[in-house]
Amino acid sequence: MWRGETIDRRGFLKAAGMTFTAALSPRALIALERADAVYASGFRAPDGSFGIATVSERGEIIDRVALPARAHGMAYSAATGRGVAFARRPGTFAMVFDPTGRAEPVVITSPEGRHFYGHGHFSPDGRLLYASENDFDGNRGMIGIYDAGDRFRRIGEFDAHGIGTHDMTVSDDGTLLVIANGGIETHPDFGRTKLNLDHMEPSLVLLDAGTGALVQRHGLPSSLRQLSTRHLDIAENGRIWFACQWEGARNALPPLAGWFEKGEDIALLSLPDETTARLGNYVGAIAVNRRDGLVGLTSPVGGAAVTLDARTGVLLKEEYVREAAGVAPAAHGIAVSSYDGTFNETRNRVAWDQHIVRIGS
Repeated sequence: MWRGETIDRRGFLKAAGMTFTAALSPRALIALERADAVYASGFRAPDGSFGIATVSERGEIIDRVALPARAHGMAYSAATGRGVAFARRPGTFAMVFDPTGRAEPVVITSPEGRHFYGHGHFSPDGRLLYASENDFDGNRGMIGIYDAGDRFRRIGEFDAHGIGTHDMTVSDDGTLLVIANGGIETHPDFGRTKLNLDHMEPSLVLLDAGTGALVQRHGLPSSLRQLSTRHLDIAENGRIWFACQWEGARNALPPLAGWFEKGEDIALLSLPDETTARLGNYVGAIAVNRRDGLVGLTSPVGGAAVTLDARTGVLLKEEYVREAAGVAPAAHGIAVSSYDGTFNETRNRVAWDQHIVRIGS
């Protein structure tokens, strides 16, 4: 997720240094030098191996770092220049990496009785990393807290006040943790099987980032109890956008996104029925472009990429993108990746994972 706090391209090149750039292929170096923006994403290579790639806005791969298994969500700290890739649920690792290659990767392992839920976020100063986790025997979501200054040692945890905790983020001032509890019970003994679809409990939660105290909790109406709240991003005015996936009847057309602010109730987005149908009852990623005042939604199920006005929620653009996956703010508009290897203008011989993060502009 990007909030206008990236380094610029020249800053990225300066931070990377001569050793990093000298190791790049001529094609990768040219891609970096002409990049309007730089991103990171997990991928699966043709040989079945996994990794993280830095990639230009055009979709040209600049560099790669190997991963032990498949990744899901990504986070980046502009304050420290470090990124992190979280394992796909129910994975037990997260890998911290330096996109400029100055530091060796650090692998974080979830504690016994926990697994990662695929997402997390840095504090604004980069000193802490927060991660969504599952206390699977206690059937409750948790937010793990890791000290970036001590090789990401786990130093505490907060109750997420829900189950199926998926995405989470941090307010711009660092005082609030924003959490999407998907409401779906899982247990690693049953892999990715959803165990409670008949009595789901989705919610959106605000916690005090210093104490973990509950500040605000929104449940969904009983008619939408099967609407799993999954992904989040924050607009410049503090509005929190969220995206959902529907676990109910396939022919239903529930709202798939919405917003709320601290102290206010949630507002569910009303899209045209044909757009909701095209999204296939599943929004897999959401991102806000603050500068342009846009919100991007993607659906790999429906092969759709949708752009909204961040102020009004009005639909501005809708296009077909086969297996649309990651979404992030572009230099102008919204960048979209796909499972079939396409990243904006370029198709690569990799399968991009579900999320991308912008790391330089």
